[in-house]
Amino acid sequence: MSKRLSPQLQHNITEDAYCETHLEPTRLFCDVDQITLCSKCFQSQEHKHHMVCGIQEAAENYRKLFQEILNTSREKLEAAKSILTDERERMAMIQEEEQNFKKMIESEYSMRLRLLNEECEQNLQRQQECVSDLNLRAALLNQVIKLATELEEMFQEMLQRLGLVGRENMKKLKESEARVSEQICSLRKLIVELEKKCGEGALALLKNAKYSLERSKSLLLEHLEPAHITDLSLCHIRGLSSMFRVLQRHLTLDPETAHPCLALSEDLRTMRLRHGQQDGAGNPERLDFSAMVLAAESFTSGRHYWEVDVEKATRWQVGIYHGSADTRGSTARASGEKVLLTGSVMGTECTLWVFPPLKRLFLEKNLDTVGVFLDCDHGQISFYNVTETSLIYNFSHCAFQGALRPVFSLCIPNGDTSPDSLTISPQRGPSCDATVSP
Repeated sequence: MSKRLSPQLQHNITEDAYCETHLEPTRLFCDVDQITLCSKCFQSQEHKHHMVCGIQEAAENYRKLFQEILNTSREKLEAAKSILTDERERMAMIQEEEQNFKKMIESEYSMRLRLLNEECEQNLQRQQECVSDLNLRAALLNQVIKLATELEEMFQEMLQRLGLVGRENMKKLKESEARVSEQICSLRKLIVELEKKCGEGALALLKNAKYSLERSKSLLLEHLEPAHITDLSLCHIRGLSSMFRVLQRHLTLDPETAHPCLALSEDLRTMRLRHGQQDGAGNPERLDFSAMVLAAESFTSGRHYWEVDVEKATRWQVGIYHGSADTRGSTARASGEKVLLTGSVMGTECTLWVFPPLKRLFLEKNLDTVGVFLDCDHGQISFYNVTETSLIYNFSHCAFQGALRPVFSLCIPNGDTSPDSLTISPQRGPSCDATVSP
């Protein structure tokens, strides 16, 4: 039969520090049942096989566990706040990126339409002798109208896809923002509870200790990561203009502008690193693309196209350089004077960057051949994946000044010999007149 202590005795003994059943002080703690025990309770069959230890020892063990979780919670809170900041920055970034890609698609469409009209005019000029054959001329014009309509439909579809991907990305980021915000709120509440728990006395700390511990651990086990969004560069613009074959130029490398560590082939179309010219004293984390050479040809107006075989290079750059070239291997180093596509192959993965400004692009497959299209009059330069017949990236409304020269670079390795090489692809189609100065 249970007996209760008198109010006077209860006043003299700390609250919850006595056994209401046996009227004895509780000095032990049962970790299984999460209750305090007196010596008689400990001897009962109910607790015979349970994990039992002194109250102070149990309290210190739980205090250490709570303190560890508190420290982990603080770290996770900081990580969550960092993710939240990143997600909000990504929201602004993808909106800007979507606008940039939209401009790029519109610029590419305008360029393709100009080339299509130019091709049409050339075909009509070739048919001048057939003026009397009105059916032939009408058929040719109808074909051009059809191609122009298909071109517009393709680019409208690209814009729609870009908008769809942009909306899906924004939805994922907003959901991630809400999820991370909720996690931050929960972590802050948990930290307050744990701080309070760690500062309590032994008996108060042990109250519901196991439940508090498990609940805290379950919250920390919740995986927190940024939203996975689709890279907008996956919205590839497929196809290459047939006019590129007409506009393709015969380029050669200019030995007078070659970096000393480069060896040029006899036909001046291939560049490779000389053996024994590598400098291993630099920072191994830094990529040194100073091994560059300019093309002997330069362009001041018109449209021009060339291709570069990059299959045998692991780190390379191709693009255009605008400015004077007077000193051997040193004039093209100023980054502000170049528009570049950079490739870096690590194992089976290829990463691309464009500059300026420096921007990383997503690439599904390795790149074997790069196509470069330059429109001096409209200030546009475009890079293409020739193997996949798709646009990589383009720059429009560039303020070019003076003569423009193709530029090619290889990365100087740190210590090891590199077999890297770049080769200018030969012309594959007929040439046409252009403003070219050797």
